[in-house]
Amino acid sequence: MFFIISKITSYFLSPLFWILVLGLVAFLLRKRRAGRWILLAALILFYLFSNRFLLDEAVRAWEYPLTSQSDIGSGYDAAIVLGGGVVNYDKQAGRLIFRENADKILQAVSLYMNGRVAYFMLSGGPGDLFVRDLYEASYMRTYLLSIGIPDSVILVDSVSQTTRENARNSAEIMSRAIPGARCLLVTTSLHMPRSMGCFQKAGLDVTPFPTNKLTGRRRTDFEHLFIPQTECFIYWRNLLHEVVGYRVYKMKKYL
Repeated sequence: MFFIISKITSYFLSPLFWILVLGLVAFLLRKRRAGRWILLAALILFYLFSNRFLLDEAVRAWEYPLTSQSDIGSGYDAAIVLGGGVVNYDKQAGRLIFRENADKILQAVSLYMNGRVAYFMLSGGPGDLFVRDLYEASYMRTYLLSIGIPDSVILVDSVSQTTRENARNSAEIMSRAIPGARCLLVTTSLHMPRSMGCFQKAGLDVTPFPTNKLTGRRRTDFEHLFIPQTECFIYWRNLLHEVVGYRVYKMKKYL
């Protein structure tokens, strides 16, 4: 039930949804003065939430800073790689389709190739409310096998639907396979604060290794400061999902 509620709630966290609602209200009240003010509010919100500079400042305050491999050192037992926008499978073409968060698995492979970790712990099940046959950890395993990674170093949890389940299921699998393991937690920089809390709560010794960093140096060029960018709405939704999710997990003592 918590999974269903969280997925439904996430739809309402999109600024674009708020703007569409205001636009609809403005249309219904178009013959009244209030309708014009509501339309103006919708236009202002559209401009603010499509401004990349404002988005970057908000993201910069939340996302986890990147760490270099030299800074984390070596001697870790496993890289715990969380699913979510990493890879899908096209049944008709018979091909893996890599998605926006493929940086997770690519960074984990680099860690393994450079001797930073000895195992992969892949965690990610059907996390979509409507697509129930997306077993992302299994697809990541297929990819690792295709590039020559031995099956003996791959651990898989393909049933987790939430970050809390990622942590609890991974902890259970790791306790059987590699008791007392030191692990690198590999997930997006936005998702890392909530993930770290869940994995520490589950009793795993994890060090953050974030991926998919959204912000770089602070830019002040004209396009970045003033030109609307529609892709910002996607990132705002992701950011708000993580901020609200962290607060809810904290309230429910999942962290």
